[in-house]
Amino acid sequence: MLSRYTAHALRQTASRSAVQARRGISVQSLLHGSPEAQEEGDVSIQQHSRLVARGKYVHGLEIHKVKPDAVKEYKKAAEAYYTGIKDDPELHVKLTGSWESVVGEQDVFFHILEYENYCGYDKTTQKIRTSEHADTYGKLIPHLTSRSQQLCQEFAFFPTTPPRIEGGIFELRTYQLHPGTLLQWEHTWRKGIEARRKFVEPVGAWFSQVGRLHQVHHMWQYPDLQSRKDMREKAWKIDGWSETVSKTAEYSALMDAMILEPLPFSPLK
Repeated sequence: MLSRYTAHALRQTASRSAVQARRGISVQSLLHGSPEAQEEGDVSIQQHSRLVARGKYVHGLEIHKVKPDAVKEYKKAAEAYYTGIKDDPELHVKLTGSWESVVGEQDVFFHILEYENYCGYDKTTQKIRTSEHADTYGKLIPHLTSRSQQLCQEFAFFPTTPPRIEGGIFELRTYQLHPGTLLQWEHTWRKGIEARRKFVEPVGAWFSQVGRLHQVHHMWQYPDLQSRKDMREKAWKIDGWSETVSKTAEYSALMDAMILEPLPFSPLK
């Protein structure tokens, strides 16, 4: 006798097969319950994601590495493309923000886009490919040395900040977690975040689901680097923060901290 979960999965698979036969494989179908995903153990990752995610939105993290002598031209092309898709009412995509790295790897630009779940991502990207926005995006390409994209979901306790203008700098921290430690990471930060919130509110936090897996990102905004130093030192004096930092190191294989400045057209700046 099939379990309720198995029967539900079989119904989903049959429905997806019919859709795929008509229009090909989408990101949505690749993520949920395909035989390939099950063979590689991604079903357990998806179950963890349901427990920790704010599931309404999907965030696309786009990373562009730019030729050093083409930064000025790239910024103009990026503004034309990202403001164009943000302002197009048919696309249903929001630009969370766009930034340039100023400490860390240089000539790197980050763009975070918000889609209405994976179906929204599918529809938006398909429309972009067949619109004038595709030509606008093409003007970015000559200025790049590489580009990558990652689809992420928000942590439920860490919703992304809406557009605002406060000035200062942003810090993007990225952790490469050991596989299987996402739940522990979330549990540790859910407790420890209250210590940091006494001094600074987070901009957002996301975990990867497509692209480089087992990655967590969180972002903070400070008036300047000295303020960042002062606030971090104050957090160490609050109960719970030292344990959060210790556990973060235990669960992580690699950690990066990038200091970013918002681009003029960024909704978050």
